[in-house]
Amino acid sequence: MAVSISAVVLLGIVAFVLIRGGSVRLWHALACAGFGFFLASTGAAPTINDAIGAVTGWISSI
Repeated sequence: MAVSISAVVLLGIVAFVLIRGGSVRLWHALACAGFGFFLASTGAAPTINDAIGAVTGWISSI
């Protein structure tokens, strides 16, 4: 759970910086957030969670 909260905070900061910098429009960010919410309710969600867990485990072992 701590990893997912950290990932959400990190991605939120990145999105905020990109919106403030003008690289991403607010509507683009909202569309990506909506896509993420819909993707989380599909069968791909466990695979994505496992992949993120593997990557974070690999990074923490460095």
